[in-house]
Amino acid sequence: MIRIAAVGDVHLGPDIAGRLRPALDELAEHADALLLAGDLTRHGTMDEARIVADEFGGLPVPVVAVLGNHDHHGDRPDEIRDLLVDIGITVLEGEHIVLDIDGRTLGVAGTKGFGGGFAGKSAGAFGEPQMKEFVRHCEETATSLRAALDELAERDCDTRVALTHYSPVPDTLRGEPPEIYPFLGCYQLAEAIDGAGADLAVHGHAHFGTERGITPGGVRVRNVAQPVIGAAYAVYCLEPSTVGAGSG
Repeated sequence: MIRIAAVGDVHLGPDIAGRLRPALDELAEHADALLLAGDLTRHGTMDEARIVADEFGGLPVPVVAVLGNHDHHGDRPDEIRDLLVDIGITVLEGEHIVLDIDGRTLGVAGTKGFGGGFAGKSAGAFGEPQMKEFVRHCEETATSLRAALDELAERDCDTRVALTHYSPVPDTLRGEPPEIYPFLGCYQLAEAIDGAGADLAVHGHAHFGTERGITPGGVRVRNVAQPVIGAAYAVYCLEPSTVGAGSG
């Protein structure tokens, strides 16, 4: 069994610096790896990124992250990524990593994702260039997630997880105003996850959503935005060789 801790939308700033650290220092007792589902900062500033580095650096388990829309707000996502990578956090954008967990392999494929909506109520690449660009970015992030998951399948990982900031399904958005669903996720992410296969998909972004959902293909989805899980992190336990049927 592989134990995965996950949290997103911690939105760290000076007023709450260090608040999560006591729970994180004991993480190895409860989990084998920590996944961060984006929106680690409030406004995407380097000062906030340094607080994130202090909070999540040097933990007793591997840490894998994607950035969120707040982390992009200051137009310095590459610098934020470099800072986190320098202190040992893996930051994915259309990439994957394989972790050795006591002789078993955990593969994580990650991307920020994007909005666009869900089946029957989604944006189309038609009309103004701005709309086409919006949809194109959605499709590009989903394509990169599919490629990363396919690479994990080729490596025959014991367990595979899809890590995004935006949601792949509307299930975990229930509680949010329906009018903003198109800005909280897109169905193309679920298509990528179902097409390649995964044991679990985790995301953030939807502060007023619900924790549990499922893709059309049967992959379990968990919204780990901190306002939803109400804790420093949630833990999900996955049995190896159960692609498409994660537990927890």
